Amino acid sequence: MDSQEDPSLSSRPKEGAEEEKTQSKNALKKAAKEKEKAERAAKRQLQERQEKERSEASDTAKHLYGTLQSSSNPSNTLPRQKSSELAELYEAEENQEITIDARIHNARVQSAKLAFLVLREEAHTIQAVIAEGGPHKISRQMVKWCGGISGESIVRVTGLVKQPKEPVSSASISNFELHVEKIYLISEAAQKLPVQVKDCMRAPPVNEETVEGEVDTEGQGAPVVGLATRLNNRVLDVRAAANQAIFQLQSGISNLFIEYMTKNGFCWINSPKLVGAATEGGAGVFEVKYFETKAYLSQSPQFFKQMAIAMDMKRVCEIGPVFRAENSNTHRHLTEFTGLDFEMVIKDHYHEVLAFGESLIIFIIRSLQNRPEYVRLTKVVDQVFPGAGNFKLPTGDSAVRLTFAEGVKLLNEKGTEAAEYDDLSTAQEKALGKIILEKYGTDFYSLDKFPSAIRPFYTLPDAENPKVSNSYDFFMRGQEIMSGAQRVHNYEQLCEQMRKNDPPLDPLSEGFRHYTEAFRYGCAPHGGGGLGLNRILQFYLGLPDIRFATLFPRDPGRLAP
Repeated sequence: MDSQEDPSLSSRPKEGAEEEKTQSKNALKKAAKEKEKAERAAKRQLQERQEKERSEASDTAKHLYGTLQSSSNPSNTLPRQKSSELAELYEAEENQEITIDARIHNARVQSAKLAFLVLREEAHTIQAVIAEGGPHKISRQMVKWCGGISGESIVRVTGLVKQPKEPVSSASISNFELHVEKIYLISEAAQKLPVQVKDCMRAPPVNEETVEGEVDTEGQGAPVVGLATRLNNRVLDVRAAANQAIFQLQSGISNLFIEYMTKNGFCWINSPKLVGAATEGGAGVFEVKYFETKAYLSQSPQFFKQMAIAMDMKRVCEIGPVFRAENSNTHRHLTEFTGLDFEMVIKDHYHEVLAFGESLIIFIIRSLQNRPEYVRLTKVVDQVFPGAGNFKLPTGDSAVRLTFAEGVKLLNEKGTEAAEYDDLSTAQEKALGKIILEKYGTDFYSLDKFPSAIRPFYTLPDAENPKVSNSYDFFMRGQEIMSGAQRVHNYEQLCEQMRKNDPPLDPLSEGFRHYTEAFRYGCAPHGGGGLGLNRILQFYLGLPDIRFATLFPRDPGRLAP
């Protein structure tokens, strides 16, 4: 049989050639389009560059604005006037020329000839005006550039202080504005931020039904920013004016504590925070690896304060971190907080210590209420947390002081059940605070003579009634801010109370031996107390959560940032 050529085989090369020819034409067309596109882009870039060059050539103010260039050679940096702080401008003078470094809180272009900035430094804000013309020949290019600076960027501004026609209600410095002469960009912030500082200037929602990120119709249409989001973006959150004011007030409380202690002859000590045993003899301590053995984070400087008294340091104090491994997820508990501690020798009666502590708190609160810098900061907080400035103290220099039994009696009389020898719950403390505010007109008071059974082993029992002790707590707005007591200073009594403790403690164990031995060598009667800085700030301002009064909170669910 003769073989015949398959027609399909002879047609395949022709089909392949046609396909290649089509692909080649498509590639050429695509390349031509790409070339045309590139040429148009290059032409556009050239036009933009030429336009920019013409604009810069005609810009009469190009030396008055732009990015500030850093230099390692001081002679190469821009000359500048003596810098000012925004806080100084409340008392500024008309036409005073100042230079400040501040953040762009807000930028708004009114027209090609006019733009407004709100400059912010810590808790203070001022309106800045950039207007075309004037003695410095401000250009439209400068006006446009200023309006385009991203929020939160840091700028250096030189300008004249002027009185506006009407007070600027949107700025804390409402009686002045700044007419810009020069402005330079120091540090540019990202255009897109995870949270807006202006949204953090409103109180977070207290309504559990409010959803994070939703628009709050009662808050001028701004998105809701909850506590968790704030803490996760703490760097931006604390830039808000009220938060700046909160932490400046916290610094103020520390400074007032230092001032009062120094004035009263206290010696500052720094106790270790790594210890070989649980300082209070119970649970609730953080265990850490310490080379080949274990160590613990200190629950309190208590032992070291008492040992310092045994060293004949008659009055000691310190400010330092305190660690509590308590799984308490409440509005007033943290696993790490700042303690203000003091201890002092008793001459005749432990009420010397109690009265000293009461006077300390009254001094701190009255200073916060009367010193102008703290009054101004409290007003800033009050704009976000209404009632921040309404903390009440009794008239005179004495605090309201009740015994624990008297406090229990008041609770029972008002229908809140309480037992004379049981500790008070948080609800009972708050109820008592309301009763005392109504009865005595004060948000601060002390309770004396707590039941011995609910106090630490080193607390001295009352000589006439051992069921109660020479111990006391301080309260602000019905919540505890300090525990204190006269301590056991007799070696035999201390060892006995440790052995009777629940659970029993061995005074000769390695964890307690150095502490108890201090009393074998003789120690003066003494007492003291431990205050929580975060709680003082929280309850003085009436903040809803202690985390607002803590820069970087640590609680059972948070270890960062």
